Amino acid sequence: MSDKVATEGASGIVPSLEELVALRRLAGARRPPRKGRYGVSGPALSPLRGRGMDYAESREYVAGDDARHIDWRLTARTGRAHTKLFQAERERLTLIVGDTAPSLYFGTRTRFKSVQAARAGAIAAWVAARDGDRIAALRGSNSEPPVAPAAGTRGVLRVLDGLVRWYRQPPSDDLGLAIALEHAGRLLRPGSRLVVLADAASVAEVPQRRWPVLAQHHEVIVLMLTDPFEAAPPKARLSLRAGPDGDRVELDLASAPQRARWRSAFVQPVEAALANLPVRGVRATALSTDDPSDAWLPLLGRARPLVA
Repeated sequence: MSDKVATEGASGIVPSLEELVALRRLAGARRPPRKGRYGVSGPALSPLRGRGMDYAESREYVAGDDARHIDWRLTARTGRAHTKLFQAERERLTLIVGDTAPSLYFGTRTRFKSVQAARAGAIAAWVAARDGDRIAALRGSNSEPPVAPAAGTRGVLRVLDGLVRWYRQPPSDDLGLAIALEHAGRLLRPGSRLVVLADAASVAEVPQRRWPVLAQHHEVIVLMLTDPFEAAPPKARLSLRAGPDGDRVELDLASAPQRARWRSAFVQPVEAALANLPVRGVRATALSTDDPSDAWLPLLGRARPLVA
């Protein structure tokens, strides 16, 4: 699918709300789930997501009730067996986690990695709305609360506003992807979809044990933002501007030792994540700045591999 949008802001350096809204058409090309006619056990997908985790009430136990749901406290208090009833979950939550590491605000082809992150997150939000999900978003911050879950266009626009703010410039209070995932764990409910937009170096800093915990009860997708220059720099001596003050850095990328250090910093984290995350139940891909922003959509709906 092509994703050329005339409203792409500031030549791909910063995202614009108009640009992210225009990406709705890419989500529209994704076929929505069919409505079930026979409840949760019918042949087609139903708006009901299953028994759910929200306690509704208790009633007296009758033959055929699941013994695992017996309300033991009420049973002991009344002397009669009671079972717990739970509210059916009608809307899945799609949570978008945005990494705001400074290394994302860079790009040499088509757009900055930060802009590609905003665009991929916007597509995830539009797809979630099309599928009937509630949409929320957060980043690694203790001062900014998450974008609260909401359904439909209203929920999407709240998320898009957050993505535009986060990816215009590096936030000064960024605490890292690991902290963002800690916050996510408190917001997610069983059966949620988690879409992580991150730099590969940020993914490498997350403790490996956290991924299978998240993937055990949720659909987890990690999109690593990359740039062609990082993957294959020219074999030449380069003068680069780096840091907040624009200091000049000389790199001799024709030197084998220098290229090895470059590969260790930029290429190996991507390769390691692509090798390690799938065996932990996580779907992962690299999304380059010159890729179509919807190139990752085939990850949706694929069965998770078994965790070794």
